[in-house]
Amino acid sequence: MHTSNLIRLENIHEPTVSLVLAKEHGITDEEYGKILEILGRTPTFTELGIFSVMWSEHCSYKNSIAVLKTLPKQGPRVLKGAGEENAGLIDIGEGLAVAFKIESHNHPSAIEPYQGAATGVGGILRDIFTMGARPIAALNSLRFGSLDNPRVKYLFANVVKGIGDYGNCFGVPTVAGEIYFEECYTDNPLVNAMAVGIVEHDQTASAIAKGEGNPVMIVGSSTGRDGIHGATFASEEISEASESKRPNVQIGDPFTEKLLLEATLEAIQSGHLVGIQDMGAAGLTCSSAETSAKGECGIEIELSLVPLREDNMTPYEIMLSESQERMLLIVKKGFEKQIQEIFEKWDLHAVTIGRVTNDRMLRVKYQGKIFAEIPSDSLVLGGGAPVYYRDAVRPAYLDAVQSFKPENVPEPKNYNDVLKRLLSSPNIASKEWVFEQYDSMVRTNTVTLPGSDSAVIRIKGTNKALAMKTDCNGRYVYLNPRRGGQIAVAECARNVVCSGAKPAAITNCLNFGNPYKPENYWQFKEAVGGMSDACKIFETPVTGGNVSFYNESPTAAVYPTPTIGMLGIIEDIQHVTTSWFKQEGDIIFLIGKNRGEIGGSEYLKVIHGAVNGDAPQIDLAYEKSVQMFTYDAIIKGLIRSAHDVSDGGLAVTLAECCLQEKKNQAVGATIRLKNSMRPDFLLFGETQSRIVVSVSPARSSQLTALAQSQGIDISEIGTVGGKELVINNWIAMNVTEVEKHYRYSIKNIMS
Repeated sequence: MHTSNLIRLENIHEPTVSLVLAKEHGITDEEYGKILEILGRTPTFTELGIFSVMWSEHCSYKNSIAVLKTLPKQGPRVLKGAGEENAGLIDIGEGLAVAFKIESHNHPSAIEPYQGAATGVGGILRDIFTMGARPIAALNSLRFGSLDNPRVKYLFANVVKGIGDYGNCFGVPTVAGEIYFEECYTDNPLVNAMAVGIVEHDQTASAIAKGEGNPVMIVGSSTGRDGIHGATFASEEISEASESKRPNVQIGDPFTEKLLLEATLEAIQSGHLVGIQDMGAAGLTCSSAETSAKGECGIEIELSLVPLREDNMTPYEIMLSESQERMLLIVKKGFEKQIQEIFEKWDLHAVTIGRVTNDRMLRVKYQGKIFAEIPSDSLVLGGGAPVYYRDAVRPAYLDAVQSFKPENVPEPKNYNDVLKRLLSSPNIASKEWVFEQYDSMVRTNTVTLPGSDSAVIRIKGTNKALAMKTDCNGRYVYLNPRRGGQIAVAECARNVVCSGAKPAAITNCLNFGNPYKPENYWQFKEAVGGMSDACKIFETPVTGGNVSFYNESPTAAVYPTPTIGMLGIIEDIQHVTTSWFKQEGDIIFLIGKNRGEIGGSEYLKVIHGAVNGDAPQIDLAYEKSVQMFTYDAIIKGLIRSAHDVSDGGLAVTLAECCLQEKKNQAVGATIRLKNSMRPDFLLFGETQSRIVVSVSPARSSQLTALAQSQGIDISEIGTVGGKELVINNWIAMNVTEVEKHYRYSIKNIMS
């Protein structure tokens, strides 16, 4: 059993607080004046630290909350919406609910990729099990620079290893994700982690403190100096000075987190808890401030009781530490011993460090001396934390990129070579090198492994399953932020539908540059507006997420990247559908229209070296009709495979459909396309709202009749079979060649 810290600080001399010191903490003149007004005096050094982390962008959402409030948050399945708890919660029937959320760990991963990524996974898992839910799956969305850059290869390898090691050791399957490589992410990679959990309706927990005199306990790992000011570090741009902030990156221990999971769920199920909050960003500060503000009460804590793993830690350091694998518990008075016994059984700390009060103050003591006394409500989102409406100006670059004329692009001479280069492009090529490092089968609920349109996890004890996916094409958002935001939601929904699921809700991780730059803020507002447009059409409310600003370095900002995490419900596991062709002789259909749009396409970037044009058009109502037709056809048993047309266009989609779940078992296809436009536009354009499906010959007439009855565009384009992918007289490639370029490109680069 761990013991509490024994070393005490006899004399603590805190620096005198001034405006200069406040600015060093990221607090503006205006904010410092507001702090003086709230307190009616000059803050102590510990109080300054508390305000600096709680009013940082990472914790307060001060530059984004006004825009986020425009997103649709309500729906018939929503049990806990955005901002209500640690994660969103939706009803899936039979007394079960799903908790799910996505968050960023971008800045830590840029400095220390292994621990940055690992603790990103650990943090999002804690958000799920503090809800009382047992995690059943992890996902991720990653962005890096070019793999020609040795530093990028180092970041990529260690981020993947950090994700894999933490998830594998914790015992949660990592089942899906996406990875893009663009030069703008060279200095500032994006590492977004998502987790999904299952909980019975009557076993959910809340992040709230209430009940005067109820004990406040800290449980889990000891507290150290790792991660101090991690929240403020995540609220500034990456620069050369960032390397010196390596101590701001937290250190994770997945084995301890596994123990914490079991102890936490047991404590919640005991009925002895009032509330529980994860110690993530801003650690003890955030958890105590948010729970007391939510419960409209106060919390008083004595820091000399906090178990420490480092000597001579000051109150400032203890309050701001972001040491991992810790929780704050509000326990029903008289049940402290029972809770302590639960955590002792799992060899974890469970120490009473304070109590709930009725004065709405966060009061921090050390050896009886008060080091901080702040109204809890003044620290949190929706309370006294500042809210800003930033200037937004349409970026000038849009006029230049959108003036692009596709007809000026030279037509390729060899379409086989184009397809090979696209299949080998790291943005399109198989990510097997990545997901083979992840345990995707632990807990034995994984139905569809990584590699299909979305992952599918069965819900034990029911006939249901969940489909889940992360998605965003940052290049589209860069070229047209509103339309790019719409497409991010639409494509994620399309992937879920292709797996046999009906989209239910989304979480989001909004990765953008410095919000104080009007062009960046315009991108943010427009992208969120596009997401809102799409979510309303698809009836997928936003249940929570994360905003990550300041994703830029001295050289450039990242593409605006509003990553979508989509959850879909499969009512009958027999309806699970995968992307690859199933049987020789099956008929191949294209659902949707070809428009040959190459703006922002992988074809334009890889073959012609340009990121120009407008994002593809999207009619959200038409997109939904295509998706619901596909869903209906799957439920009726008409479709054997379904794969959405996205990066690389129709030719790449067809090539991917030829590649089976198992290696070296690829099957060919003969495709006959109507030549209504330039072949390169038809083959590699990224027009939206298209899905390639395969159907048994006996069901093909039923599928076309269903499409006609619903007014859906559908065309028979070929048959499955043979050992070549043949598309008109443009492309003829042996499937072993297709597989070689697609499966082994990244593996060869990284070896």
